[in-house]
Amino acid sequence: MEEAASQNRTDTINLPWSDTVRFIRQLGHDLRNHLNAIELQSAYIVELEASAELKGEIARLREMISALTSSLQKISGRVAEVRPSLISYRASEFIEDLRSKIEREFPDKSGEITWPTQPHQAVLNIDPQLLHEAFMELLANAFQHERGSGAVLLDGKIDNNRFVFTLREPKTRFELSVENWGRQPLRTTSRGHYGLGLHRARAIVEAHGGEMHVHYDPKGSILVTTLALPISREES
Repeated sequence: MEEAASQNRTDTINLPWSDTVRFIRQLGHDLRNHLNAIELQSAYIVELEASAELKGEIARLREMISALTSSLQKISGRVAEVRPSLISYRASEFIEDLRSKIEREFPDKSGEITWPTQPHQAVLNIDPQLLHEAFMELLANAFQHERGSGAVLLDGKIDNNRFVFTLREPKTRFELSVENWGRQPLRTTSRGHYGLGLHRARAIVEAHGGEMHVHYDPKGSILVTTLALPISREES
């Protein structure tokens, strides 16, 4: 009975997200320090008299250390507070820059995206780098999770003094609730994925004064993600 009660108490611990973020970032920092020490030690070993085979194994070890360090840095970055550095940016230019980035990051997938065809003269007040990060996360999810047949559709239009981006992704099946989509970090995890990407994407959009909405169309088997950003002005 006491063990069960203790387990129940453990399950109901409710930590503020800010405390969780501090823990994740401090843990990542400490682990990276250890990995850096290992990297330095392995570099020293290579300088000692060693066989070519041993040097090759040490080189592979250093690659593994570098990959793990990069992974920890990525996790720390995803839980960091979003602080955009805003600049004026034409919506049409943002879309073209995003398109170029996707062609570099997803060379085998970029042809599967249908883009807006009409030029948009709206001017946004945004941090392009951060917004690119949010879009890349959404598109990576579209390509990786329960992808259905058909193109991923990305469109944009002006609506009520907002620039509205709509991402439509076909799904073979979809049984998840979208009620708190992107609001529950760490809820779902898998190898190399920790439930932080969508939370980060939503945080970036909201830090720009925007909104993110998601709904699933069961008839068309399409997951629809809408990002609405305020426009600073329109150019004629």
